Amino acid sequence: MALALSSAALAQTARPAQPAGATAKSAAPAPVRDLNGVWGAPAPDARLNPTAPLTPFGKAEFATHKNDQAYSVAASNDPLKTCDPQGFPRNVLNEIRGIEFEQLPNKMLELLQYQRTWREIWTDGRKPPANIGAEGGPDPRWYGFSVGKWDGDFTFVVDTSGTDETPWLDRAGDPRSADLKVEERYTRSDHDTLEMTVTIDDPKAYTMPYQATKVIYKWNPVQELEEQLCVPSVMANYLSLIGNPADPAGSHGDK
Repeated sequence: MALALSSAALAQTARPAQPAGATAKSAAPAPVRDLNGVWGAPAPDARLNPTAPLTPFGKAEFATHKNDQAYSVAASNDPLKTCDPQGFPRNVLNEIRGIEFEQLPNKMLELLQYQRTWREIWTDGRKPPANIGAEGGPDPRWYGFSVGKWDGDFTFVVDTSGTDETPWLDRAGDPRSADLKVEERYTRSDHDTLEMTVTIDDPKAYTMPYQATKVIYKWNPVQELEEQLCVPSVMANYLSLIGNPADPAGSHGDK
C-alpha cells in the first residue's frame, strides 16, 4: 500500500490509451525520416538489464543507493523522493508511457509526459562540447548535450554526453559517472510502430557497454500527454503523514 500511495504522490500514473485497432505490425509503411507525433508505451519501467556489468567503482556506488524496490519509501534515498529532476537517461528508462517528437529544421524536440520535460536534440551537424565540466567549459546538464542524425530513412540515432552525475541512471539506482555516454536508436518499422533501444557506455561504472532497454511505442494521433508532475509539497505531506510513519525501520526486509 505504501508503494502504491507513493506512486500516487509522485505523479498521476494512468497509462496512455493505445491507438484504436493497433496491431503488432501496421499495414501502412513508415514515412521517410519522420518521427513526428505522440507515442505511447505499454509500461512505466523500461529497464531491460536486471544485472549491469559493474566495475569496482560501480559496485561501490550502487551499494549506496536504496531503491524503493528493496526499501520502504521512508528509507529510500532515491532523488525522486524529493522531486528532483529525473535527468537523463532515467527519463527514457522509467515512466516512458507518453512521448512526443516535433521535428524542426535544425533540431528534434522530444516532449516527455512524466514531469513534463523536454529535450533539444540538435541535428545541424554540431558536436557536443569537448570540455564539459572543465575550466572554461559548460557545466554538465541534468539532461546532457544531445545530437542526432538519421541512419538510413527510418532510424534516428541520438548521442548524449555531458550529463550531471546527481540523478540515478534508473529506478533501480544503477550508477553513473561523468564519463557516461548514451546512444538511443529510434526505428520506425511501420507507420504506427517505433522501437527504441538505449545503450549505456560508461567505462568508469561498467566493464562494457550494454543495452539497457528495448521498448516498442505505438503511434496515437489522439493521445494527449498527461500532466504527470512530482510536486514537492505533496510528496513532503505524503512522507510526513504516511510514508515515514508506515515503516519506522525503513526496510522491506530484503537487505
